Amino acid sequence: MLILAKSILGLMLGFVLSLITAIILIPILKKLKAGQTVSRLINKRHLEKDGTPTLGGLIFIIPTIVIMGLLYLKGSIEITASLSILILVFLAYALLGFIDDYKKIKYKNNKGISTINKLIFQTIIAIIFYVIFIQYGGDSNLIISSLGINIPLGWSFGIFILLVLVGTTNAVNITDGLDGLCGGLSVMAFLAYGVIAWGTSWLAGYQEIAIFSFVLIGSILGFLVFNTHPAKVFMGDTGSLALGGALATIAILTAHELSLLVIGGVFVVETLSSLIQIIAIRKYNKKVFKKAPLHHHFEELGWIETDIVKLFWTIGLLLAMLGILYGVWL
Repeated sequence: MLILAKSILGLMLGFVLSLITAIILIPILKKLKAGQTVSRLINKRHLEKDGTPTLGGLIFIIPTIVIMGLLYLKGSIEITASLSILILVFLAYALLGFIDDYKKIKYKNNKGISTINKLIFQTIIAIIFYVIFIQYGGDSNLIISSLGINIPLGWSFGIFILLVLVGTTNAVNITDGLDGLCGGLSVMAFLAYGVIAWGTSWLAGYQEIAIFSFVLIGSILGFLVFNTHPAKVFMGDTGSLALGGALATIAILTAHELSLLVIGGVFVVETLSSLIQIIAIRKYNKKVFKKAPLHHHFEELGWIETDIVKLFWTIGLLLAMLGILYGVWL
């Protein structure tokens, strides 16, 4: 019960501190004119969001790191290899996203960092992840416990880490297109992995991973106070890449990588819709969806933004519960 109490306390602290951070940071972002440039190719209703402050991911990134630091100083948690990897990836992707957002703000467009440079940076993160993970005795096997499958990947586990990191961060990033959508889905995904982490007692530092998840959940909830429709701030790539990186890392550390397909099901479908659209246009010169990713398709059908978000949240919650069922009992 102690880990549960710490997790709930962390959630509460994260929520309160993120509210305070938002109240301080949003006016600063407005003063610095750190506004989002909305593409005219998106639904016309989005044009009224042009100029809304971005870099809002700092609202949940800063409190999460501060609270984990305070818990360590208080002696409530330990700095383990697993927690070190998690925080390193979380901050590394946040930095990548911050640079991307900064370039977009500076040049007032949506280009940011080039795809190749992003891939190079993500590869470096994956290599560092792999080195630390293996050095501290991490298992480089692909495990599907419900099917009794245990595949030794050896050095190719590093490639596997890269694929999971790149795939998850891009999926979360693509989903960040409507007010509150990505943040709400992330809360549900981290809730599932927080509960799964409770049960991975074989993993050194499993308690710290669970506590990190709940601190982050609280911080995102505080952010959502200002990000739900009509959004007063966007998380930007700073937030979406950090969330995707942390989600992928927890999945890898707890050996529940394939659970991402269920827990992050909405992220997966959003990404697939974009991929299908690109292939259909380039190869057949036809569209499968009115617009991609999927949430824009629903907008083109005339759905209200808040209704789309509520539908996706509901599906995300159901998938997260299924993920917990699979991850904890199966």
